Amino acid sequence: MPVTDRDPDADPEAVRRHPRLFRAVTRRRRPRLRRTDITVTDEAAVRRAVKAASLGNAMEWFDFGVYAYLAVTLGHVFFPSGNDTVQLLSSFATFAVAFLVRPLGGMVFGPMGDRIGRKKVLALTMILMAAGTFAIGLIPSYASIGFWAPALLVLFRMVQGFSTGGEYGGASTFIAEYAPDRRRGYFGSFLELGTLAGYVAAASLVTALTTWLGPDTMEAWGWRVPFLVAGPLGLVGLYLRMRLDETPAFQRLEADTAHPTGTADPADTSTKGDLGRIFRRQWPALVLCVALVGAYNITDYLLLSYMPTYLSDELGYSETHGLLVLLLVMVLLMLVITQVGRLSDRFGRKPVLMAGMLGFLFLSLPAFLLIGQGGIPAITAGMLMLGLSLVCLLGTMSAALPALFPTNVRYGSLSVGYNLSASLFGGTTPLVVTALIGATGSTLMPAYYAMGAALVGVVAVACMKETARQPLEGSPPSVGTPEEAAELILSKTPEPKF
Repeated sequence: MPVTDRDPDADPEAVRRHPRLFRAVTRRRRPRLRRTDITVTDEAAVRRAVKAASLGNAMEWFDFGVYAYLAVTLGHVFFPSGNDTVQLLSSFATFAVAFLVRPLGGMVFGPMGDRIGRKKVLALTMILMAAGTFAIGLIPSYASIGFWAPALLVLFRMVQGFSTGGEYGGASTFIAEYAPDRRRGYFGSFLELGTLAGYVAAASLVTALTTWLGPDTMEAWGWRVPFLVAGPLGLVGLYLRMRLDETPAFQRLEADTAHPTGTADPADTSTKGDLGRIFRRQWPALVLCVALVGAYNITDYLLLSYMPTYLSDELGYSETHGLLVLLLVMVLLMLVITQVGRLSDRFGRKPVLMAGMLGFLFLSLPAFLLIGQGGIPAITAGMLMLGLSLVCLLGTMSAALPALFPTNVRYGSLSVGYNLSASLFGGTTPLVVTALIGATGSTLMPAYYAMGAALVGVVAVACMKETARQPLEGSPPSVGTPEEAAELILSKTPEPKF
Protein backbone atom coordinates (compact mmCIF):
# COMPACT_ATOMS: atom_id res chain seq x y z
CA MET A 1 0.00 0.00 0.00
CA PRO A 2 1.48 3.42 -0.88
CA VAL A 3 2.44 5.73 1.93
CA THR A 4 0.14 8.71 2.43
CA ASP A 5 -0.23 11.43 5.03
CA ARG A 6 -2.96 9.31 6.60
CA ASP A 7 -0.72 6.29 6.99
CA PRO A 8 2.75 7.62 7.75
CA ASP A 9 3.80 4.64 9.88
CA ALA A 10 3.41 2.06 7.14
CA ASP A 11 6.88 2.54 5.69
CA PRO A 12 9.59 4.04 7.98
CA GLU A 13 12.09 4.23 5.11
CA ALA A 14 9.67 6.36 3.11
CA VAL A 15 9.23 8.56 6.16
CA ARG A 16 12.99 9.12 6.34
CA ARG A 17 13.09 10.02 2.63
CA HIS A 18 10.26 12.55 2.73
CA PRO A 19 10.74 15.55 5.08
CA ARG A 20 7.01 16.38 5.09
CA LEU A 21 6.05 12.88 6.19
CA PHE A 22 8.91 12.95 8.72
CA ARG A 23 7.48 16.10 10.29
CA ALA A 24 4.00 14.56 10.34
CA VAL A 25 5.25 11.40 12.04
CA THR A 26 7.28 13.21 14.67
CA ARG A 27 4.35 15.52 15.46
CA ARG A 28 1.86 12.65 15.73
CA ARG A 29 4.13 10.46 17.86
CA ARG A 30 5.11 13.24 20.27
CA PRO A 31 8.72 11.99 20.42
CA ARG A 32 10.78 12.20 23.54
CA LEU A 33 13.71 13.41 21.37
CA ARG A 34 13.06 16.50 19.26
CA ARG A 35 14.88 17.75 16.18
CA THR A 36 16.02 20.79 18.16
CA ASP A 37 17.66 18.44 20.67
CA ILE A 38 20.11 17.18 18.01
CA THR A 39 23.17 18.94 16.60
CA VAL A 40 23.63 18.33 12.87
CA THR A 41 27.28 19.07 12.14
CA ASP A 42 28.60 20.76 9.02
CA GLU A 43 31.26 18.50 7.46
CA ALA A 44 33.28 21.45 6.15
CA ALA A 45 33.20 23.17 9.56
CA VAL A 46 34.28 19.96 11.30
CA ARG A 47 37.24 19.57 8.94
CA ARG A 48 38.29 23.20 9.47
CA ALA A 49 38.14 22.70 13.23
CA VAL A 50 40.14 19.49 13.02
CA LYS A 51 42.76 21.16 10.80
CA ALA A 52 43.20 24.17 13.10
CA ALA A 53 43.35 22.11 16.30
CA SER A 54 45.70 19.52 14.80
CA LEU A 55 48.07 22.16 13.43
CA GLY A 56 48.36 23.73 16.87
CA ASN A 57 49.06 20.33 18.38
CA ALA A 58 51.63 19.65 15.68
CA MET A 59 53.37 22.92 16.51
CA GLU A 60 53.38 22.09 20.23
CA TRP A 61 55.07 18.74 19.65
CA PHE A 62 57.39 20.18 17.03
CA ASP A 63 58.67 22.52 19.73
CA PHE A 64 59.00 19.77 22.33
CA GLY A 65 60.45 17.34 19.79
CA VAL A 66 63.13 19.81 18.70
CA TYR A 67 64.24 20.22 22.31
CA ALA A 68 64.28 16.45 22.92
CA TYR A 69 66.21 15.68 19.74
CA LEU A 70 68.75 18.43 20.45
CA ALA A 71 69.08 17.53 24.14
CA VAL A 72 72.76 16.57 23.87
CA THR A 73 73.63 19.71 21.88
CA LEU A 74 71.65 21.98 24.17
CA GLY A 75 73.43 20.46 27.17
CA HIS A 76 76.75 21.55 25.66
CA VAL A 77 75.47 25.03 24.71
CA PHE A 78 73.67 26.05 27.90
CA PHE A 79 75.49 24.27 30.73
CA PRO A 80 79.09 24.30 32.02
CA SER A 81 81.48 21.95 30.27
CA GLY A 82 82.74 18.90 32.13
CA ASN A 83 80.87 15.65 32.63
CA ASP A 84 78.74 14.78 29.57
CA THR A 85 76.23 12.86 31.69
CA VAL A 86 75.75 15.85 34.00
CA GLN A 87 75.20 18.10 30.97
CA LEU A 88 72.62 15.68 29.56
CA LEU A 89 70.83 15.37 32.89
CA SER A 90 70.78 19.18 33.18
CA SER A 91 69.31 19.42 29.69
CA PHE A 92 66.59 16.87 30.48
CA ALA A 93 65.90 18.57 33.82
CA THR A 94 65.24 21.79 31.90
CA PHE A 95 63.02 19.76 29.53
CA ALA A 96 61.08 18.59 32.59
CA VAL A 97 60.73 22.14 33.97
CA ALA A 98 58.15 22.95 31.31
CA PHE A 99 56.02 20.11 32.63
CA LEU A 100 56.17 21.36 36.21
CA VAL A 101 54.24 24.50 35.25
CA ARG A 102 51.80 22.71 32.93
CA PRO A 103 49.29 22.04 35.73
CA LEU A 104 49.30 25.75 36.54
CA GLY A 105 48.62 26.54 32.89
CA GLY A 106 45.84 23.95 32.89
CA MET A 107 44.25 25.47 35.99
CA VAL A 108 44.32 28.93 34.38
CA PHE A 109 43.45 28.23 30.75
CA GLY A 110 41.11 25.26 31.29
CA PRO A 111 38.46 27.02 33.41
CA MET A 112 38.92 30.10 31.22
CA GLY A 113 38.01 27.99 28.19
CA ASP A 114 34.84 26.85 29.95
CA ARG A 115 33.92 30.48 30.73
CA ILE A 116 34.79 32.48 27.62
CA GLY A 117 35.02 29.77 24.97
CA ARG A 118 37.40 27.24 23.50
CA LYS A 119 38.39 29.31 20.46
CA LYS A 120 39.73 32.38 22.30
CA VAL A 121 41.83 30.41 24.73
CA LEU A 122 43.30 28.20 22.00
CA ALA A 123 44.37 31.34 20.12
CA LEU A 124 46.06 32.66 23.26
CA THR A 125 47.94 29.40 23.93
CA MET A 126 49.15 29.41 20.33
CA ILE A 127 50.63 32.90 20.72
CA LEU A 128 52.44 32.03 23.95
CA MET A 129 53.83 28.75 22.63
CA ALA A 130 55.22 30.36 19.47
CA ALA A 131 56.73 33.27 21.41
CA GLY A 132 58.40 31.01 23.99
CA THR A 133 59.92 28.72 21.38
CA PHE A 134 61.11 31.58 19.17
CA ALA A 135 62.76 33.23 22.18
CA ILE A 136 64.79 30.07 22.97
CA GLY A 137 66.38 30.38 19.55
CA LEU A 138 67.69 33.84 20.47
CA ILE A 139 69.35 33.00 23.84
CA PRO A 140 73.15 33.45 23.91
CA SER A 141 75.23 30.45 24.96
CA TYR A 142 76.69 29.74 28.40
CA ALA A 143 80.11 30.67 27.05
CA SER A 144 78.76 34.15 26.20
CA ILE A 145 76.66 35.13 29.22
CA GLY A 146 77.30 32.44 31.80
CA PHE A 147 74.59 31.70 34.34
CA TRP A 148 72.01 33.81 32.47
CA ALA A 149 71.96 31.33 29.58
CA PRO A 150 70.40 28.40 31.52
CA ALA A 151 68.27 30.86 33.52
CA LEU A 152 66.72 32.27 30.33
CA LEU A 153 66.32 28.77 28.94
CA VAL A 154 64.37 27.74 32.04
CA LEU A 155 62.24 30.90 31.84
CA PHE A 156 61.17 30.34 28.24
CA ARG A 157 60.65 26.64 28.83
CA MET A 158 58.25 27.66 31.57
CA VAL A 159 56.42 29.93 29.10
CA GLN A 160 56.15 26.96 26.77
CA GLY A 161 54.89 24.71 29.55
CA PHE A 162 52.38 27.27 30.83
CA SER A 163 50.86 27.71 27.38
CA THR A 164 50.84 23.96 26.73
CA GLY A 165 48.75 23.58 29.88
CA GLY A 166 45.79 24.88 27.91
CA GLU A 167 46.63 23.33 24.54
CA TYR A 168 45.85 19.60 24.60
CA GLY A 169 42.73 19.88 26.76
CA GLY A 170 41.38 22.65 24.54
CA ALA A 171 42.28 21.05 21.22
CA SER A 172 40.84 17.65 22.12
CA THR A 173 37.72 19.28 23.56
CA PHE A 174 37.37 21.40 20.42
CA ILE A 175 37.47 18.41 18.08
CA ALA A 176 35.31 16.21 20.31
CA GLU A 177 32.59 18.86 20.53
CA TYR A 178 32.61 19.47 16.78
CA ALA A 179 32.67 15.84 15.65
CA PRO A 180 29.50 13.74 15.20
CA ASP A 181 29.10 11.04 17.83
CA ARG A 182 29.59 8.14 15.40
CA ARG A 183 32.90 9.51 14.05
CA ARG A 184 34.47 11.14 17.11
CA GLY A 185 37.28 8.58 17.22
CA TYR A 186 38.15 9.14 13.57
CA PHE A 187 38.23 12.93 13.79
CA GLY A 188 39.93 12.84 17.20
CA SER A 189 42.75 10.73 15.78
CA PHE A 190 43.79 13.69 13.62
CA LEU A 191 44.87 15.50 16.78
CA GLU A 192 47.48 12.84 17.43
CA LEU A 193 48.27 12.74 13.74
CA GLY A 194 49.32 16.32 14.41
CA THR A 195 51.47 15.07 17.30
CA LEU A 196 53.28 12.66 15.01
CA ALA A 197 53.54 15.28 12.26
CA GLY A 198 55.16 17.67 14.73
CA TYR A 199 57.66 15.05 15.81
CA VAL A 200 58.36 14.05 12.19
CA ALA A 201 58.92 17.68 11.22
CA ALA A 202 61.23 18.19 14.21
CA ALA A 203 63.19 14.97 13.55
CA SER A 204 63.44 15.71 9.82
CA LEU A 205 64.68 19.25 10.34
CA VAL A 206 67.19 18.30 13.06
CA THR A 207 68.47 15.35 10.99
CA ALA A 208 68.81 17.45 7.83
CA LEU A 209 70.61 20.25 9.64
CA THR A 210 72.96 17.87 11.47
CA THR A 211 73.82 16.08 8.23
CA TRP A 212 74.31 19.32 6.32
CA LEU A 213 76.11 21.42 8.94
CA GLY A 214 77.90 18.80 11.02
CA PRO A 215 78.05 18.54 14.84
CA ASP A 216 80.38 21.49 15.38
CA THR A 217 78.33 23.97 13.34
CA MET A 218 75.12 22.67 14.88
CA GLU A 219 76.53 23.39 18.32
CA ALA A 220 77.78 26.83 17.21
CA TRP A 221 74.52 28.15 15.69
CA GLY A 222 72.62 25.50 13.73
CA TRP A 223 70.56 24.44 16.75
CA ARG A 224 68.84 27.86 16.67
CA VAL A 225 67.16 27.31 13.30
CA PRO A 226 64.43 24.84 14.42
CA PHE A 227 63.42 27.12 17.30
CA LEU A 228 63.24 30.21 15.08
CA VAL A 229 60.97 28.35 12.62
CA ALA A 230 58.29 28.34 15.35
CA GLY A 231 57.56 32.05 14.83
CA PRO A 232 56.05 31.81 11.33
CA LEU A 233 54.39 28.47 12.16
CA GLY A 234 52.66 30.09 15.11
CA LEU A 235 51.27 32.88 12.94
CA VAL A 236 49.80 30.35 10.50
CA GLY A 237 48.19 28.38 13.33
CA LEU A 238 46.80 31.54 14.91
CA TYR A 239 45.25 32.59 11.59
CA LEU A 240 43.53 29.23 11.18
CA ARG A 241 42.18 29.23 14.73
CA MET A 242 40.83 32.76 14.58
CA ARG A 243 38.75 31.86 11.50
CA LEU A 244 36.80 29.17 13.37
CA ASP A 245 33.40 29.40 15.03
CA GLU A 246 32.91 28.29 18.61
CA THR A 247 31.99 24.62 19.08
CA PRO A 248 28.27 23.71 18.77
CA ALA A 249 28.30 22.19 22.27
CA PHE A 250 29.66 25.39 23.83
CA GLN A 251 27.21 27.52 21.85
CA ARG A 252 24.35 25.39 23.18
CA LEU A 253 25.73 25.73 26.71
CA GLU A 254 25.94 29.51 26.27
CA ALA A 255 22.33 29.62 25.08
CA ASP A 256 21.15 27.54 28.04
CA THR A 257 23.03 29.84 30.40
CA ALA A 258 21.52 32.98 28.90
CA HIS A 259 18.02 31.54 28.45
CA PRO A 260 17.51 28.57 30.76
CA THR A 261 14.88 26.11 29.60
CA GLY A 262 12.88 23.62 31.55
CA THR A 263 15.30 20.88 30.52
CA ALA A 264 18.47 22.73 31.44
CA ASP A 265 20.04 22.16 34.82
CA PRO A 266 20.66 25.61 36.34
CA ALA A 267 23.41 24.20 38.55
CA ASP A 268 25.28 22.92 35.51
CA THR A 269 24.93 26.03 33.35
CA SER A 270 25.94 28.40 36.15
CA THR A 271 29.19 26.71 37.14
CA LYS A 272 31.23 26.97 33.97
CA GLY A 273 34.90 27.31 34.72
CA ASP A 274 34.51 26.62 38.46
CA LEU A 275 37.87 25.11 39.43
CA GLY A 276 36.64 24.20 42.91
CA ARG A 277 33.68 22.32 41.45
CA ILE A 278 36.03 20.35 39.24
CA PHE A 279 37.93 18.98 42.24
CA ARG A 280 34.79 18.50 44.37
CA ARG A 281 32.50 16.89 41.80
CA GLN A 282 34.81 15.42 39.15
CA TRP A 283 37.50 13.79 41.30
CA PRO A 284 36.66 10.16 40.29
CA ALA A 285 36.96 11.07 36.60
CA LEU A 286 40.09 13.11 37.36
CA VAL A 287 41.77 10.11 39.02
CA LEU A 288 40.90 7.95 36.03
CA CYS A 289 42.19 10.65 33.65
CA VAL A 290 45.49 10.93 35.54
CA ALA A 291 46.01 7.14 35.40
CA LEU A 292 45.20 6.91 31.67
CA VAL A 293 47.32 9.91 30.75
CA GLY A 294 50.21 8.77 32.94
CA ALA A 295 50.45 5.41 31.19
CA TYR A 296 49.98 7.03 27.80
CA ASN A 297 52.52 9.83 28.35
CA ILE A 298 55.29 7.63 29.73
CA THR A 299 55.13 5.32 26.72
CA ASP A 300 54.70 8.27 24.33
CA TYR A 301 57.73 10.23 25.57
CA LEU A 302 59.78 7.08 25.94
CA LEU A 303 59.47 6.28 22.25
CA LEU A 304 59.03 9.64 20.54
CA SER A 305 61.28 11.86 22.67
CA TYR A 306 63.82 9.75 24.54
CA MET A 307 64.65 7.01 22.04
CA PRO A 308 67.18 8.93 19.90
CA THR A 309 69.12 9.90 23.04
CA TYR A 310 68.94 6.30 24.28
CA LEU A 311 70.36 5.00 21.02
CA SER A 312 73.19 7.53 20.93
CA ASP A 313 74.18 7.82 24.60
CA GLU A 314 73.45 4.31 25.89
CA LEU A 315 74.04 2.15 22.81
CA GLY A 316 76.63 4.24 20.99
CA TYR A 317 74.78 4.90 17.73
CA SER A 318 75.09 8.22 15.96
CA GLU A 319 72.30 10.72 16.62
CA THR A 320 71.50 10.85 12.90
CA HIS A 321 70.97 7.07 12.64
CA GLY A 322 68.69 7.05 15.67
CA LEU A 323 66.58 9.91 14.31
CA LEU A 324 66.30 8.29 10.87
CA VAL A 325 64.98 5.02 12.33
CA LEU A 326 62.52 6.89 14.56
CA LEU A 327 61.47 9.01 11.59
CA LEU A 328 60.64 5.88 9.60
CA VAL A 329 58.61 4.44 12.48
CA MET A 330 56.66 7.67 12.98
CA VAL A 331 55.81 7.94 9.28
CA LEU A 332 54.42 4.39 9.39
CA LEU A 333 52.34 5.30 12.46
CA MET A 334 50.98 8.35 10.64
CA LEU A 335 49.74 6.09 7.86
CA VAL A 336 47.62 3.96 10.21
CA ILE A 337 46.54 6.28 13.01
CA THR A 338 43.27 7.47 11.47
CA GLN A 339 42.32 3.85 10.78
CA VAL A 340 42.85 3.15 14.48
CA GLY A 341 40.43 6.02 15.15
CA ARG A 342 37.89 4.35 12.87
CA LEU A 343 38.37 1.06 14.71
CA SER A 344 37.61 2.77 18.02
CA ASP A 345 34.38 4.13 16.53
CA ARG A 346 33.39 0.69 15.33
CA PHE A 347 34.50 -1.58 18.18
CA GLY A 348 34.73 0.88 21.08
CA ARG A 349 37.43 2.86 22.86
CA LYS A 350 38.13 0.26 25.54
CA PRO A 351 39.16 -2.66 23.29
CA VAL A 352 41.59 -0.49 21.29
CA LEU A 353 43.08 1.17 24.37
CA MET A 354 43.42 -2.19 26.09
CA ALA A 355 45.27 -3.60 23.07
CA GLY A 356 47.80 -0.76 23.30
CA MET A 357 48.33 -1.15 27.06
CA LEU A 358 48.74 -4.93 26.82
CA GLY A 359 51.13 -4.41 23.92
CA PHE A 360 53.44 -2.32 26.11
CA LEU A 361 53.03 -4.72 29.03
CA PHE A 362 54.12 -7.81 27.09
CA LEU A 363 56.22 -6.43 24.22
CA SER A 364 58.40 -3.78 25.89
CA LEU A 365 61.05 -6.20 27.12
CA PRO A 366 61.33 -8.14 23.82
CA ALA A 367 61.45 -4.83 21.95
CA PHE A 368 64.32 -3.40 23.99
CA LEU A 369 66.19 -6.71 23.80
CA LEU A 370 65.92 -6.46 20.02
CA ILE A 371 67.07 -2.84 20.05
CA GLY A 372 70.01 -3.79 22.26
CA GLN A 373 71.22 -6.38 19.73
CA GLY A 374 72.10 -3.55 17.36
CA GLY A 375 71.81 -3.26 13.62
CA ILE A 376 69.20 -1.28 11.72
CA PRO A 377 66.78 -4.23 11.14
CA ALA A 378 66.70 -5.21 14.83
CA ILE A 379 66.36 -1.62 16.04
CA THR A 380 63.60 -0.93 13.52
CA ALA A 381 61.72 -4.12 14.49
CA GLY A 382 61.93 -3.28 18.20
CA MET A 383 60.76 0.28 17.69
CA LEU A 384 57.89 -0.89 15.47
CA MET A 385 56.71 -3.22 18.25
CA LEU A 386 56.56 -0.24 20.59
CA GLY A 387 55.13 2.01 17.89
CA LEU A 388 52.19 -0.26 17.02
CA SER A 389 51.29 -0.44 20.70
CA LEU A 390 51.56 3.33 21.01
CA VAL A 391 49.39 4.04 17.97
CA CYS A 392 46.48 2.22 19.66
CA LEU A 393 46.70 4.85 22.40
CA LEU A 394 47.40 7.79 20.11
CA GLY A 395 44.48 7.03 17.81
CA THR A 396 41.94 6.64 20.61
CA MET A 397 42.88 8.75 23.62
CA SER A 398 41.89 12.14 22.17
CA ALA A 399 38.31 10.89 21.76
CA ALA A 400 38.18 8.94 25.03
CA LEU A 401 39.49 11.61 27.42
CA PRO A 402 37.02 14.48 26.64
CA ALA A 403 34.13 12.04 27.11
CA LEU A 404 35.10 11.58 30.77
CA PHE A 405 33.75 15.03 31.72
CA PRO A 406 30.52 17.06 31.22
CA THR A 407 30.44 20.00 28.82
CA ASN A 408 30.30 22.81 31.36
CA VAL A 409 33.63 21.77 32.96
CA ARG A 410 35.16 19.66 30.17
CA TYR A 411 37.97 21.99 29.11
CA GLY A 412 38.96 22.75 32.70
CA SER A 413 38.70 19.19 33.99
CA LEU A 414 40.62 17.66 31.11
CA SER A 415 43.31 20.36 31.27
CA VAL A 416 43.79 19.83 35.01
CA GLY A 417 43.81 16.03 34.89
CA TYR A 418 45.91 15.77 31.74
CA ASN A 419 48.55 18.25 32.83
CA LEU A 420 48.86 16.96 36.39
CA SER A 421 49.63 13.55 34.96
CA ALA A 422 51.87 14.88 32.18
CA SER A 423 53.80 16.89 34.75
CA LEU A 424 54.34 13.95 37.08
CA PHE A 425 54.99 11.23 34.52
CA GLY A 426 55.35 12.54 30.95
CA GLY A 427 58.03 15.20 30.90
CA THR A 428 60.04 13.48 33.61
CA THR A 429 60.34 10.25 31.60
CA PRO A 430 63.71 11.03 29.90
CA LEU A 431 65.16 12.28 33.20
CA VAL A 432 63.90 9.30 35.23
CA VAL A 433 64.98 6.69 32.70
CA THR A 434 68.44 8.26 32.30
CA ALA A 435 68.85 8.33 36.08
CA LEU A 436 67.66 4.71 36.42
CA ILE A 437 70.14 3.52 33.82
CA GLY A 438 72.91 5.46 35.57
CA ALA A 439 71.99 3.99 38.96
CA THR A 440 71.55 0.36 37.86
CA GLY A 441 73.77 0.13 34.80
CA SER A 442 70.98 -1.76 33.00
CA THR A 443 69.97 -0.59 29.53
CA LEU A 444 66.67 -2.45 29.96
CA MET A 445 65.33 0.01 32.53
CA PRO A 446 63.20 1.82 29.88
CA ALA A 447 61.39 -1.48 29.20
CA TYR A 448 60.63 -2.05 32.89
CA TYR A 449 59.43 1.54 33.26
CA ALA A 450 57.09 1.15 30.27
CA MET A 451 55.75 -2.14 31.64
CA GLY A 452 54.94 -0.54 34.99
CA ALA A 453 53.11 2.30 33.26
CA ALA A 454 51.19 -0.15 31.08
CA LEU A 455 50.06 -2.16 34.10
CA VAL A 456 48.51 1.00 35.58
CA GLY A 457 46.95 1.69 32.18
CA VAL A 458 45.35 -1.76 32.00
CA VAL A 459 43.61 -1.18 35.33
CA ALA A 460 42.48 2.31 34.27
CA VAL A 461 41.02 1.10 30.96
CA ALA A 462 39.17 -1.68 32.76
CA CYS A 463 37.58 0.92 35.06
CA MET A 464 36.45 3.38 32.38
CA LYS A 465 33.01 3.42 30.71
CA GLU A 466 32.59 2.79 27.02
CA THR A 467 31.76 6.09 25.29
CA ALA A 468 32.04 5.28 21.58
CA ARG A 469 29.04 6.44 19.49
CA GLN A 470 27.50 8.06 22.57
CA PRO A 471 26.72 11.79 23.05
CA LEU A 472 29.15 13.73 25.21
CA GLU A 473 27.88 14.19 28.75
CA GLY A 474 26.03 17.49 29.04
CA SER A 475 25.69 17.91 25.28
CA PRO A 476 22.89 16.93 22.88
CA PRO A 477 23.40 14.09 20.39
CA SER A 478 25.54 15.10 17.42
CA VAL A 479 25.07 13.63 13.94
CA GLY A 480 26.61 14.18 10.54
CA THR A 481 23.53 14.52 8.34
CA PRO A 482 19.79 15.38 8.61
CA GLU A 483 19.07 11.78 7.63
CA GLU A 484 20.96 10.56 10.69
CA ALA A 485 18.95 12.99 12.80
CA ALA A 486 15.72 11.57 11.41
CA GLU A 487 16.91 8.03 12.04
CA LEU A 488 17.90 8.89 15.60
CA ILE A 489 14.54 10.51 16.33
CA LEU A 490 12.64 7.56 14.93
CA SER A 491 14.75 5.14 16.94
CA LYS A 492 14.00 7.08 20.14
CA THR A 493 10.29 7.51 19.41
CA PRO A 494 7.88 5.02 20.99
CA GLU A 495 5.69 3.07 18.58
CA PRO A 496 2.10 4.35 18.36
CA LYS A 497 -0.47 2.46 20.36
CA PHE A 498 -3.72 1.30 18.70
